[in-house]
Amino acid sequence: MAPGGARIAVLVVAVGVGAKLRRQLATVVMPLLQPLRACVLLSLIGGLATLRVVPHMRASFAKAGLTGIDLNKQTTRRLASGELVRPYEGVAVPEAMGAVSCAVYLVCLFLFIPLPFAQPGVPAYSDGAFPHAQLARLLCALLSICCMCFLGFADNVLDLRWRDRLILPLAASLPVLMTYAATGGVTTVKVPAAAQALLGLGGSVDIGALYFVYISLLAIFCTNAINILAGVNGLEVGQSVVIGLTIAAFNCVQLARWPEDSVLVGHNLFSLYVVLPFITTSLGLLWHNWYPASVFVGDTYCYFAGMTFAVAGILGHFSKTMLLFFLPQLVNFVYSLPQLALIIPCPRHRMPGYLPATDQLALSTVDFRPDELTTLGRLAYRALAALRAVHVRERADGSVAMSNLTIINFVLHVCGPMREASLTRALLGVQLASSVLAFAIRYPLAALLYDVVK
Repeated sequence: MAPGGARIAVLVVAVGVGAKLRRQLATVVMPLLQPLRACVLLSLIGGLATLRVVPHMRASFAKAGLTGIDLNKQTTRRLASGELVRPYEGVAVPEAMGAVSCAVYLVCLFLFIPLPFAQPGVPAYSDGAFPHAQLARLLCALLSICCMCFLGFADNVLDLRWRDRLILPLAASLPVLMTYAATGGVTTVKVPAAAQALLGLGGSVDIGALYFVYISLLAIFCTNAINILAGVNGLEVGQSVVIGLTIAAFNCVQLARWPEDSVLVGHNLFSLYVVLPFITTSLGLLWHNWYPASVFVGDTYCYFAGMTFAVAGILGHFSKTMLLFFLPQLVNFVYSLPQLALIIPCPRHRMPGYLPATDQLALSTVDFRPDELTTLGRLAYRALAALRAVHVRERADGSVAMSNLTIINFVLHVCGPMREASLTRALLGVQLASSVLAFAIRYPLAALLYDVVK
């Protein structure tokens, strides 16, 4: 074929593909995107409402006794040695204000409920049947988030034990898990191409009930991961906003990659419906929680954020990808395990220490004698010290002061004392960099391991 003829053939094919894509967009995607516009508008209104309502609720929360002392401020009273006075004395900051952003978020989604189902052009109506499964999915998502907000507020008031913090997220996630099972949620996992021949398996394996165990653990992890990586002004909300933006970006990429798959489009749009109001209401709260914080978000917000992410990942059918967006939280959890498992002493608060002279944060430490640890504890301590993953100060009496096992203290161990706002920005930078890494793993790297990457 002549060069000119080849170019014409390519042009004809391109025009044909473009026409097909436009038809798919017009018949599948565009009708489904109409509720998304309303969701964006409600989200913006919710963000502005949170920004305005939080200051008005500060006095009410303080009057109810829901306050805390910001220990890392010069306004907090200390002894001449620099140690905090017990009980703590300082400026009382309203706490559990995450309940405000949660309430605004729920109102936004309550108002949004009828909009995806009031579109006659949506493919789900092509057979004249009402999409009960989609409505049940949205209602159960709201039920789980609402339950988790209530339990988080109860934690702020009652100061629940750690064992309760593991059980309650599982109870709150039951509506989502049951909806996933009732609507025929997949329980298969893809097998890498190299492993298929090696293990004699097909492209995917149905793991049945084990998949529900996994998503149950995911719900528990998400609701506690934000709470573990906390203790600095703006960090809880800031990392949640970055994760929320990452989830939104992922869903937008998926919508662009598979516009012809109405089922996949529906899953991604559902995830966007859940996440967009969360991002804007969190930004409104972050304005007041940023250094120097005028409000504390409390466990209410941490549980609310974690359950929102769990719902988006489970019912949006990307629960495995969701873990990639929690890389810093996963690292923080693994790094903290020796203290969380109590094989190394764990104080009640592991937040950084404060240097009043320079108004900077420094790593906090825990005191113990290595010879009094269990065998497993001694192994963990020696490994951490040998890898220089912790700061260790040995004393003449055989005891040591070791930095607490959190990413926050690790950053201070590597970088030295920092101002609180600078530390928050550094940690959010780590979160953002991990999101970029997650996308690299999810697309280019996964394409090398799997035959088809959706």
